[in-house]
Amino acid sequence: MKRADKVIITCAVTGSIHTPTMSLHLPVTPDEIARDAVAAAEAGAAMLHLHARDPETGKPSPSPDLFMEFLPRIKQQTAAILNITTGGGLGMTLDERLAAAKRAQPEVASMNMGSMNFNISGAAAKFGSFKHDWEKPYLESTTDFILSNTFAQIERGMRELGDVGTRFEFECYDVGHLYNLAHFADRGIVKPPFFTQCIFGILGGIGPDPENLMHMKATADRLFGNDYYLSVLAAGRHQMSFVTLSAILGGNVRVGLEDSLYAGRGKLATSNAEQVAKIRRILEELSLEIATPEEARAMLQTKGGDNVAF
Repeated sequence: MKRADKVIITCAVTGSIHTPTMSLHLPVTPDEIARDAVAAAEAGAAMLHLHARDPETGKPSPSPDLFMEFLPRIKQQTAAILNITTGGGLGMTLDERLAAAKRAQPEVASMNMGSMNFNISGAAAKFGSFKHDWEKPYLESTTDFILSNTFAQIERGMRELGDVGTRFEFECYDVGHLYNLAHFADRGIVKPPFFTQCIFGILGGIGPDPENLMHMKATADRLFGNDYYLSVLAAGRHQMSFVTLSAILGGNVRVGLEDSLYAGRGKLATSNAEQVAKIRRILEELSLEIATPEEARAMLQTKGGDNVAF
């Protein structure tokens, strides 16, 4: 692992898992997403991971036009690396999932590294009623849902986005996903340094146990040596403790309302910036320095913020 001299904080601003009923503070409209993203960058996030939502219903949307309502505004107001999803939302086709990133040609895009059962149905049982008709069936459908990322699908995304100089946040929900990344690296389809986002706590993926993080890191060390940066996210209540462990191990961190709606036990976060500020305080108390966007660009060897299509 490349041990970072400074820690890259990624903020995942809205995602496609949480629904509007779950928190009044989840950004939904382009205005809200832009506002929250800018505030997160000002709080210390060097990278912003972005999804879009239907501004009327809050349902995850693949529409490149919606992305274009907030991407230029965020770029104008921050220096942060903008990282566009290719995971999209549950049930989207691969064409839909790739559409925004192909339009925007960002510095970084997410890339899920394997198919998996992806079960978030438990959230539906926590609410007696929902603001929008789509929310409950969307959540409950995941008892019979596979998030599809076949080798052919992954290769297509890597090639189509790699051709315009986009680099990747490789999202690894289990140990096998690291081996999938090694397969594409061995074939020369993706080049180091690899920004490897290990994800813990999604039902269907690896569980949120510290021993699992140590195992993921040890496996990545064997596969990639000094050719990768570790980053970690954890779902829900595991968020802060898990990402702190990543930083202690020399890795990087991801927070944001995509991954957890909370700022502490029983306390909803009022913004993405609140979570960024919290992890920044924790890291600085540990005498760890926070990477600026330009330092993160140098570490990850991105093409630069001026070489995008927005």
